[in-house]
Amino acid sequence: MSSLFRLLILALAGFAVSVHAAPAPHSLLDSLSRAAPKLNRKVLDSALAAMQCALNNGSAPAQRLAVIDFSLPSSRRRLWIFDLQRRSLLLEDYVAHGQQSGEDYATRFSNIEGSHQSSIGLFRTQESYEGQHGYSLRMDGLEPGINDRARERAIVIHAAHYVSPTWIAREGRLGRSHGCPAVRPEVARMVVDSLKGGQFMFSYYPDQKWLASSLYLNCRPARVAAILASTAGVDG
Repeated sequence: MSSLFRLLILALAGFAVSVHAAPAPHSLLDSLSRAAPKLNRKVLDSALAAMQCALNNGSAPAQRLAVIDFSLPSSRRRLWIFDLQRRSLLLEDYVAHGQQSGEDYATRFSNIEGSHQSSIGLFRTQESYEGQHGYSLRMDGLEPGINDRARERAIVIHAAHYVSPTWIAREGRLGRSHGCPAVRPEVARMVVDSLKGGQFMFSYYPDQKWLASSLYLNCRPARVAAILASTAGVDG
């Protein structure tokens, strides 16, 4: 064996070892799941899939993602906010649901004004403002027939005194809103500031009809692109 051939064999072996030893990059799902181990991985996967469908079909990139798991009771921390660039968890906290969605558990959801029910699906957060509940955040629902009337229903993120561990200790659950994902006053400003300006929010519930028909969970590129094009004036 010539010295040149031997050197070539050694170089290739070294390359193979270095490639094999190099750590594989973790997926965003893996990274965020490790950052938030109490968030059901399937729920997080659904949130990321819906967001990715939007991004692939015309939506502007976002820096943060909020996930609400309405399959959990209000007495549990069921809101997570992620920094997508750093792949880190910013907040894990309580969030209320609508009066007509249920008691401790939310089981009914609506897109109808005056229903006082929460909505599920993918949202794009928008502008902050000072309103009846103080510093609040408007958002637009991206799913026709599921949450796209969120703005006209005034479904916003705001602080509420009934979102607190004290309320849970007394009532066995959080107080309830008119459909808004209300949060604790102590974290409300941080939540609004983290999410304002075109971030994503995904509210989950194992509603079989929605899971089977969602244009984002079952990505329908042409229809999603048309929806996003129609909302481009307010996106981000």
